[in-house]
Amino acid sequence: MSPRPLQALAGVLTTEQADGLRAVAARSAASLSGRTVWNVNSTATGGGVAEMLRSLLGYVLDAGVRTRWLVLAGDPPFFALTKRLHNAIHGADHVPAPNDSDRALYEQVLLRRNLPALLDVVGPRDVVILHDPQAAGLVVPLRAAGIPVIWRCHIGRDRPNATTQEAWDFLRPYVEPADAVIFSRRQYAPTWLPPDRVRVIPPSIDPLSEKNRPIDPAERLRILVGAGLLTGDGPAAVEVAPGSTPPPPAEARLMVQVSRWDRLKDMPGVILGFAAAAVPDDVHLMLVGPDVSGVVDDPEGTDVLAQCWATWQRLPSRLRDRVHLASVPMADTEQNARIVNAVQRHASIVAQKSLAEGFGLTVAEAMWKSRPVVATAVGGIQDQIHDGADGLLITEPRDLHAFGDAVGRLLADPPFAGRLGDAAHRTVRARFLGDRHLAQYAELLESVLG
Repeated sequence: MSPRPLQALAGVLTTEQADGLRAVAARSAASLSGRTVWNVNSTATGGGVAEMLRSLLGYVLDAGVRTRWLVLAGDPPFFALTKRLHNAIHGADHVPAPNDSDRALYEQVLLRRNLPALLDVVGPRDVVILHDPQAAGLVVPLRAAGIPVIWRCHIGRDRPNATTQEAWDFLRPYVEPADAVIFSRRQYAPTWLPPDRVRVIPPSIDPLSEKNRPIDPAERLRILVGAGLLTGDGPAAVEVAPGSTPPPPAEARLMVQVSRWDRLKDMPGVILGFAAAAVPDDVHLMLVGPDVSGVVDDPEGTDVLAQCWATWQRLPSRLRDRVHLASVPMADTEQNARIVNAVQRHASIVAQKSLAEGFGLTVAEAMWKSRPVVATAVGGIQDQIHDGADGLLITEPRDLHAFGDAVGRLLADPPFAGRLGDAAHRTVRARFLGDRHLAQYAELLESVLG
């Protein structure tokens, strides 16, 4: 992990925001002098948490604050369990309740495989930030060692149901003793958490990262043709299944959804919604996700990708020719980010048809790129998009006709779509960049450390 220049980030902010960022950096360097801030999560690649850590921690290093990032060691049964907990916290259907065997597995992986190595490197004056259910079981033993601990939960559900209750019952003994607990929305916090230990800190994007930096149209086309996402010569970097349609031509209008192959992202539903929409023949749909072999903490990816292919195969041939599934390589994170950046910027419309969402950083990414976004009004997406002002929201996630109507409205009215995109960029600049995020973290760390 390398420092990222704070001055460069300040360069894309307003004068007031830039001054605030510099003040936060100076204050944090003084208040955290002699301490290390440790972040622990489940994967170094593949997902919004890993991407956010990589950029935010780089800016923290440049501010003069010592920070380190550790990734948990786990095995397939552990990640299958934590994926169940992830889905359960979102209130997904048909998720088995965790049992005593699950608890034994969970504690064995965290306390025997991970805790000793962590205690070997974390000092008594340091502070540890644990991310999501995968790391929650480390709260109690770290606090027992006299180390301040913050747990950050990037997921949640606005209206809890029986499934979420079962997940929180499992996690409660681990997270309740934390010095502070961070959620992306106030509604996500269980009622048993003391209000004075709950903090609301929405995520942010890095406008200077490879995924979000400006790309001129010529470079964008070179990236997409080279990746095999647009028609062109040469080997493709992106996996395309045998028998699938060739990539769309560069002049085609593109509707894109970028996300993990996760059933809560409803990628098959995006295909069906596109099929239900009355879209012109020059419009293509592209679903873009990571190479499933490169995301170790998400064992459902292979099954969801298979469901998408099955849905695609059932489409009429006239539609199959205009629906494309792309698995982007994960071995080179910079290459992955360039491809995602280019495809979002090339899109005429960006969709995020999630059934549930903790926050939805892909929405903020597309908004920063001035793309008109059609998304479902779930989770943190509601905090990013104001319907009709800087994007379009679908109230019912499974309403294919409403989704299709919104897509058709944007395609039929390019000036309206352009106004939404311009307003979206301004929204992200004001609310979802690293200056605000770092300031909230600095305030929390100062509070926890007294």
